[in-house]
Amino acid sequence: MSPILPLFAQAAAAPAGSPWPQIILQIGLIVMIFYFLMIRPQQKQRREQENQLFSLKKGDEVVTVGGLIGEIQRIKEVQKEGIPVKTLDDRITLKTGESTVVIQRGRVHQVLKSSGIDA
Repeated sequence: MSPILPLFAQAAAAPAGSPWPQIILQIGLIVMIFYFLMIRPQQKQRREQENQLFSLKKGDEVVTVGGLIGEIQRIKEVQKEGIPVKTLDDRITLKTGESTVVIQRGRVHQVLKSSGIDA
């Protein structure tokens, strides 16, 4: 005799009630599992990436999303009402090899080496 058969017998003998509370509970558990295994870690990683981008300064060596590696020469922040504000649209001038390139702050993928110089 299978050990599973008594479980089916108990389920069949259960009083006929509404299955909705159990279905809602199962859906809620699935949503919680997705949140803690997928959504929350991605939010945390995004927050850390943004903090890293907003702490960029002159002299940092970075890699762009396109794969360019360069050293930050200048950061030009966007002005709102005459006050400089750090956004992902700020322009960063990189020196890479013999040339300089201007990119947006949001296009920096990774900081390779952080300088000790404050901007």
